[in-house]
Amino acid sequence: MSTTTSARTPASTFLTHFFGGGLIDKGECYVVERFRALANGDIHHWPTDAPAGKNARTRPAPEVASVDEVRELRPAYNEIIVCTGLGTRTGVQMYGWAACGLWGDRTKWR
Repeated sequence: MSTTTSARTPASTFLTHFFGGGLIDKGECYVVERFRALANGDIHHWPTDAPAGKNARTRPAPEVASVDEVRELRPAYNEIIVCTGLGTRTGVQMYGWAACGLWGDRTKWR
């Protein structure tokens, strides 16, 4: 058994926050937004579909997923995933262990 961790693998420990009614099982579709948390506390959309060019900023295209696909999502250690229902405006937020800030002192990086 290996005890090493890799930044490329999904987090084995993550925080889940349900808002509204959570994941309602009615064949609902969810918009999936991904964010990357940096060590200094900043949060950015990730991945970016920005065109090549100087100072070009665009938001990534929204990803739509079913309830089963949302339940299988696992955030990376510094990733935040927000899944919001299209019709109900309910859903789930998932935070990787480094993104939720519970186990690290971010003040030393400022």
